[in-house]
Amino acid sequence: MPRQSTATGSTTRRALASLAGARVLRALAALLAITAPAAPALAQDYPNRPVRLVVPFAPGGASDLVARIIAERLSPLLGQPVVVENKAGGGGAVGAMEVVKARPDGYTLSLATVSTVAANPAINPKNPYDPVEDFTPVTNIAATPMLMAVHPGLPARDYAAYLAELRRHPGRYNYATAGAGGVSHLQMELFKSLTGVFVAHIPYRGSGPALTDTVAGVTQIMFDPTPSILPFVKDGKLVPIAVASSRRLAELPGVPTFRELGLEQVNRMAFYGILGPKGMPADITAKLASAVRTALAEPAVRARIEATGAIVVGNTAAEFAEQIRAEYAVYKRVVSQQKLSLD
Repeated sequence: MPRQSTATGSTTRRALASLAGARVLRALAALLAITAPAAPALAQDYPNRPVRLVVPFAPGGASDLVARIIAERLSPLLGQPVVVENKAGGGGAVGAMEVVKARPDGYTLSLATVSTVAANPAINPKNPYDPVEDFTPVTNIAATPMLMAVHPGLPARDYAAYLAELRRHPGRYNYATAGAGGVSHLQMELFKSLTGVFVAHIPYRGSGPALTDTVAGVTQIMFDPTPSILPFVKDGKLVPIAVASSRRLAELPGVPTFRELGLEQVNRMAFYGILGPKGMPADITAKLASAVRTALAEPAVRARIEATGAIVVGNTAAEFAEQIRAEYAVYKRVVSQQKLSLD
C-alpha cells in the first residue's frame, strides 16, 4: 500500500483539528447558554406581576397626586396592578435610590420630578446618583406651574405688599418645603437672593405635611407645584402671590407670573415623569411609554391632571432624557451663580 505523502498527512491533521475545534466551540456555546443568566423579559411577556411606582415624597403632595392618577389607569392598560409606594427623604434622593438599586426589568419605576433629577443633584454634592446616567427615562407625564402663596395671617394680598412686608421684617417669617434640596427650596432661595429678603427655611418630608403646617399658620409661606397647593388657595386657606409659569393661570387670572414681575430666573415650571433603572430594555421602555401616552389621551385622565393645574406632556423617552439634561444644567448654573448650598 503506497505511503501517504507528508503534505497530504498535514492537510488531514489540520482538517481533523479544525473539526475538533468547531466541536469544542459548539460545546462551549451550549454550556454558556445553559449557565448564563436569563435575559430580561421581552415586552410581550411584560408585565406578569405587579409594578411598583415609587414616589420619592410623602403622600398628599403634587407628585403623589399625579402618580396616583396615572397608576390607576396604567393598571388595566398593562394588565397588572401598578402600585404607588411613597419613599420620602433626602429631597427625593431616598425614593430615587430605590429605583437606581433595582433590577432593570421594568417592575420598579420612579416618579421623577425636577427635585429628584435636577435641583437636589445640583445643590447636594453628596447626592448618591447621577440623574443623567443612572436612570432610563420613559416619558414626562405633565408639567406644572409653581405657585407662591402665604398664610392669610401674613398681612399681604398681592406681590408688592408681600415684598414690602418681608423687607420690613427680615427673619419674622419662614417658608415650608417638601424637603431640603428640592425644587421648592432651590427656587425660593433664588427668589431670596434676587430680592434681598430673608425668610427661614423649614424642610418637611413632603408637600403634604408642609402644606398642613402652612395652612395652620405654623409656617407662613410656600412655593409649591399647583396640584398640591391650588386647592388650598381656591378654598381661601392660602393667599396666592405669584406663579412660575409661561402664562397666568386660568383659575387665578389676577396673579402675575414671575416673568411679569421681572424675575425670569424664578419663572420655571416643575414636571412629573417616569424613570426606570439604568439599562432597562428598550422594548419594555417603549411599552411603558406607549401605555402612559394611551392613558393621557383619554379625556377623563387628561381632565383630572389638568384640574390640578398641570399641563399634559406625554413625550418620547429621548425627549424626556434631553429635558432632564437641560434642567440639570440650568440648576447647576443657578447653584454656582448664587453660591447656594445645603449648609
